[in-house]
Amino acid sequence: MASPDPPVNHRKRRAGLIGTVVGVAAAGVAAGVAVERLIIKRGRGGDDPYGEEPFGMLPYDETMTVTTTDGIELHVEVVEPLNPVEGKPTLVFVHGFCLDQGTFHFQRKMLDELGSYRMVFYDQPGHGYSSSLREGEYELPALGDALYDVIKAAVPSGDIVLIGHSMGGMTIMAAAEQHPSLFTERVSGVILIATSGGQIDGAQLFGLPKLIGRAAPPMMTIVNGASRLTGGMIDKARKASTDLAWLLTRRYGFGSEKPSPALVSYVERMNSRTSTDTVARYMRTLYSHARYPALRTLEELPVLLISGEKDMITPLAHSEEIARLLPRARYVKIPNSGHVVMLECADEVNEAIKEFLEQW
Repeated sequence: MASPDPPVNHRKRRAGLIGTVVGVAAAGVAAGVAVERLIIKRGRGGDDPYGEEPFGMLPYDETMTVTTTDGIELHVEVVEPLNPVEGKPTLVFVHGFCLDQGTFHFQRKMLDELGSYRMVFYDQPGHGYSSSLREGEYELPALGDALYDVIKAAVPSGDIVLIGHSMGGMTIMAAAEQHPSLFTERVSGVILIATSGGQIDGAQLFGLPKLIGRAAPPMMTIVNGASRLTGGMIDKARKASTDLAWLLTRRYGFGSEKPSPALVSYVERMNSRTSTDTVARYMRTLYSHARYPALRTLEELPVLLISGEKDMITPLAHSEEIARLLPRARYVKIPNSGHVVMLECADEVNEAIKEFLEQW
């Protein structure tokens, strides 16, 4: 089913409705939820530094639609620098599984205020305002090609810094695997946030228990077929169970004991917009993701790794393995932060990104 039309850009620098979605694994989390659910309403009270934050209302200068080879229409937003500086690379942001471009809310806000960087954001296939695949499963190689298509359309020339979170980082690896010349000729730096190069012994990807993780790939054909028949019903149940969804988002998306209720609500609200069908059709490619060899393409590039020390979705060991394979990369671990580290600890992430970008 096609996604709703994005907001029309009636004037330059208007506020576009963006949304942020974060995928949080729901398997194996039933224990203890019932008790917490009873106190959830109290958990949302109190002072909140982000209570008045205009999530999803950041400005853009241009919006475009990029059509991939498999017919998916990608929603792209471009933010032009207010004070352009010659030689600065264009920053291309790639979000993760069950996310959209709004996941980079605080980074977009900070860099727009600096005013010297051109930025490109887009919604991955089946997410946000982008359309969905008509049939079949989503594949990481196709996501790499989609990123390449966005670059060709929105950044036809000049240097690029790629910034990917979670599955967005995997998308960058897939693009490096399939389009290595892009990385030798135009990509001048890469920032990987809370991502993985593939499965690692002893460290589960997406926080699923070992038994479920092993069973997931062969079950995907059944799940994909069933989701076509029952997905709508499941989606209605998800929306009805908002308290439970809010709790799961807080527990599995964040690392601090008391994250901002507004942030949790923002993430949970956007997560609920990701259809069960979309989730199911992505699972096989995520569990078969194995692109550590593709990291060789990044060996000669400046690379920044960022991870939350309490990430339950892509545990710390995944970033540490990438750091081992890319010993020249700068690695920033942020305490008391989970999978949505760029939202939960925006100041620390922004500082690391600013310092990284100072070399251009």
